[in-house]
Amino acid sequence: MTEVVIGIDIGGTNTEIGIVTGSGECLVKSSMRTDAYFDAKLFVEEIARNINEMLSNYPGSNFSGIGIGAPNGNFFKGTIEYAPNLKWRGVVHLVEMMKNHFKVPILLTNDANAAAMGEMIYGGAKNMKNFVLITLGTGLGSGFVVNGELLYGHDGFAGEFGHINAFPNGRLCGCGRLGCLETYCSASGITKTVIELLGNTEESSVLRNLRADEISSKLIYEAALKGDTIALKAFDFTCRVLGTKLADIVAITSPEAIFLFGGLAGAKEFIFSLTKKYMEESLLSIFKNKVKILPSVLPQNNAAILGAAALIKNM
Repeated sequence: MTEVVIGIDIGGTNTEIGIVTGSGECLVKSSMRTDAYFDAKLFVEEIARNINEMLSNYPGSNFSGIGIGAPNGNFFKGTIEYAPNLKWRGVVHLVEMMKNHFKVPILLTNDANAAAMGEMIYGGAKNMKNFVLITLGTGLGSGFVVNGELLYGHDGFAGEFGHINAFPNGRLCGCGRLGCLETYCSASGITKTVIELLGNTEESSVLRNLRADEISSKLIYEAALKGDTIALKAFDFTCRVLGTKLADIVAITSPEAIFLFGGLAGAKEFIFSLTKKYMEESLLSIFKNKVKILPSVLPQNNAAILGAAALIKNM
């Protein structure tokens, strides 16, 4: 009998659900709209319906648990708390709601922590006890693994690297504060950098032909591949800010490796070597040339589901 777990990735727009085997194979997955549900209870009922339908196609499997990754997920309480990108306000007792439908272990954490757990169980950090995973998507998420365990802090919310202050009184962040790192080092952050560079210089760029709302990290990457000066400057600035701040992480946690994951990390030739260069320049001498910066090896199309499923696998 094959043992399987359910991995659930809750995003602001879509929620993905997958059946995952013990070896990390995603047998099947389905997707549903998160933003179609203003009522969390109805959302959970639809998730339960989806799970039961999926499991009905694998009658010989042993269903042993559900792992959930979600924005502002609190591992200790099983809650989603004040998530700005979800339509449910306040504190949502998601695990408690799920337990009304399933009598198996159910664990929840934030999406970046789930990704870090997935990297440790199924990815490039299998033999590591101390590492950091940074997700460079629309925002910047992070998961810290110390001595083989996720770092949660006393309240379940440790590891918000995206919301350390990069520039006092800098760009407005979605959290309401100014100058957070994710407003500079993310897909949306590099887009803002390009828009600023276009407004502050006269340098030619293929990106000048676009309206501000048409510029994306994908188009910036494509421009950089062609040697576009503005695009290359934007990557250099992004990597300098990120590398400098990663040096602060190293000084505190001394990880074996830092994994970069997400859309912006896909621009490998413009991200990894430069970020490493700026990090090394900022490191205390006792840490120099010790910390690797690596790409995640999780398959991007299933990574979030695998990360959520890894919560159960690691129980």
